[in-house]
Amino acid sequence: MIIHDIRVHPESDRLPRADQLAWKIARVAADPVAVEPAAAEMIINRIIDNAAVAIAAVNRHPVVTARDQALAHARPGGAAVFGCDPRVRVHAEWAAWANGTAVRELDYHDTFLAAEYSHPGDNIPPILAAAQQTGRSGADLIRGIATGYEIQVDLARAICLHRHKIDHVAHLGPSAAAGVGTLLALAPELIFQAVQQALHVTTATRQSRKGEISSWKAFAPSHAGKLAIEAVDRAMRGEGAPSPIYEGEDSVIAWMLDGRDAHYKVPLPAEGEAKRAILDTYTKEHSAEYQSQALIDLCFRLGRQVPSRDGIQDWDAVRDVLIETSHHTHTVIGTGSNDPQKFDPTASRETLDHSIMYIVAVALQDGAWHHVRSYAPERVLRADTVALWRRIRTVEDSRWTERYHATDPAIKAFGGRIIITLRDGRVIADELAVGNAHTLGATPWQRADYIRKFEILTEGIVESPESRRFLDIAQRLPTLDAEELLRLNVAIPAADLAVGLPGLFG
Repeated sequence: MIIHDIRVHPESDRLPRADQLAWKIARVAADPVAVEPAAAEMIINRIIDNAAVAIAAVNRHPVVTARDQALAHARPGGAAVFGCDPRVRVHAEWAAWANGTAVRELDYHDTFLAAEYSHPGDNIPPILAAAQQTGRSGADLIRGIATGYEIQVDLARAICLHRHKIDHVAHLGPSAAAGVGTLLALAPELIFQAVQQALHVTTATRQSRKGEISSWKAFAPSHAGKLAIEAVDRAMRGEGAPSPIYEGEDSVIAWMLDGRDAHYKVPLPAEGEAKRAILDTYTKEHSAEYQSQALIDLCFRLGRQVPSRDGIQDWDAVRDVLIETSHHTHTVIGTGSNDPQKFDPTASRETLDHSIMYIVAVALQDGAWHHVRSYAPERVLRADTVALWRRIRTVEDSRWTERYHATDPAIKAFGGRIIITLRDGRVIADELAVGNAHTLGATPWQRADYIRKFEILTEGIVESPESRRFLDIAQRLPTLDAEELLRLNVAIPAADLAVGLPGLFG
């Protein structure tokens, strides 16, 4: 890896293109280096993972809305829409919109956390849509996805957005544009312009993840993917972009991030170096914010230790629960967010899956987690759950913050310590650094685990022959031709697809 020092330059510097971060990203994207087998195998895993969570959400309101909008933009020779027969084709940018929303809706796919947070699997829908519309092969798709993951992860390692209340999809626009550039084997000049355009139009505030969290949390990454495809299209037609988009004196770093004195150390692969960043990412076993994964697993153990009365665990015996964790967990999904809606039983699912207090209460009581049942209104409103929920608080522990930001994967952690104090003064406490499914966890996930997640989430939605067909074709990704790539999509009977409210598009 080469570490690039990125800073703001006055216009008088006339910063050479070769010294601009967008150009360096474009050169990485245009490098025809082969994808290592381990990375290619993980790409297959994440395609299966994305399909699982997308189909599980196929009839949730935001997904229905996005699908209906996409279906209003039919295109012969276009891209496929999750849930629909592959013969139904729409414009690639609208497929990216519909499929990206389906993937993100349950907040249940992969993650990478460093200076910034990200869901790198958000790169897959726009790159897949572009591949289907342009007749690319499975091998082409693998190369494009490897780039998308590489760029997003490398940006997330170095450039913090949330400190300045900029949403993390500002890293997704450039990474998806770069991935599409790799897929199409575009020249660096075109990828350079597309990356800059994509960044320029995908910067937005983090209010989408605060307060009354709405369906925009699911739409935000699919919007970025849609805009990335459009940016590539414009660049291919000869259009330019604001430049230098990162380093300009009136650009992103100067006015949205750390300002004119900022220095970011951005790692990018050297020429000829394989794009391996996907191997540093991790998926979710449980449908909740990633920083809750280890704490959910920990709760399964601790909940069993709470005293019982008449054979039933007595949650009134718990005086309070303290979670010692990282700055991020405390301030984003914990009590450090100062967000009263994280204690509101009438809050949206999108808010509840970003409330570690709610998540810990249910995981302690149930000893299990389910992507639907754990958020059902009757589950949320249970009186003993609400009472326990409101006795839970978080604090930042510098030890966990340091581990969160560690660069050594053997040290890096996203968990914490849970201390349950009973009314009689006894204490139940333990800690867990990473979730069981993490690469360094108790049961690190393999292909069989991704397949099991797919089968669980699609049970009762996808017919068995279709499930087997999709899993077969996904695992043959490196050898798929353009026609087969169109069938890298899970179809369910048209009658089972919900239809939403009408809008401008019909």
